[in-house]
Amino acid sequence: MIGEHVIVGYTHDAGGREALALGAAITRVTGGELTVASIYAPGSPGESVQAQAYLAEAGVALENVPSEYMAFESRGAGRGLGVLASRIRADLIVVGSAGGGQHGRIALGSTAAHLLHLSPEAVMVAPSGYAPVGRSSRLTLAYVHRPQCDEAVGRVAQAALRLGVPLRLLTFDLRTDDPERIRDDLALAVRLAWETTGIEAEAEVAEGHDVAAAMETATWLPGELLVCAASEDAQPHRVFIGELAMKMLRASSVPVTVLPRGFS
Repeated sequence: MIGEHVIVGYTHDAGGREALALGAAITRVTGGELTVASIYAPGSPGESVQAQAYLAEAGVALENVPSEYMAFESRGAGRGLGVLASRIRADLIVVGSAGGGQHGRIALGSTAAHLLHLSPEAVMVAPSGYAPVGRSSRLTLAYVHRPQCDEAVGRVAQAALRLGVPLRLLTFDLRTDDPERIRDDLALAVRLAWETTGIEAEAEVAEGHDVAAAMETATWLPGELLVCAASEDAQPHRVFIGELAMKMLRASSVPVTVLPRGFS
């Protein structure tokens, strides 16, 4: 289950603080390890010192949360977090939204964008203004009938079972496809979750003229997490977010996790 070792990409801004809060919330639920990382450019002693100062700031914010703190040199923050996650065997990279985005929605900066197209580990992005609300209330998997999503059904069902929270399988009717086939596919996914774990997943079809409109029609609970599978175009064991998942991410009011292809 993802969340056994979480690495937070910490920056000295609102997005960094929100990512820190989300990463700490995840490890409180999973009982996993938490590493806070600050990335700085090569050959920049001043940035190295600043990174250490940022980590000290993060340590104060986390108070008594058991955590490791690492300053890491890299040519880019996204690349650095991916490399560091592999080195320390973290299975989830958490980042915040870029500044200037809509409150309560996800805005991608360069770090998140890099990770969502190349990360070796699952990536979670916090919406702007995110604040923890206690334990997770539900896991929602965005479902489309394709191999990556079918694989994710079992994995996310196992996570929901372990966390003791409901699982919802959510698909979209954008009025461009056969509604009956969409519901048949969703019913098969519900059966797959049952056969894999014995969990009775909720099934929901969100309707709208586009993804953003459909996301608005769905109900989102405080403490909910949205999970998306990697695109079929992803390299093995890499995250690559597809067009539909990207639209969902931008319209989401809850944290979104994108899984790597073939994750275990």
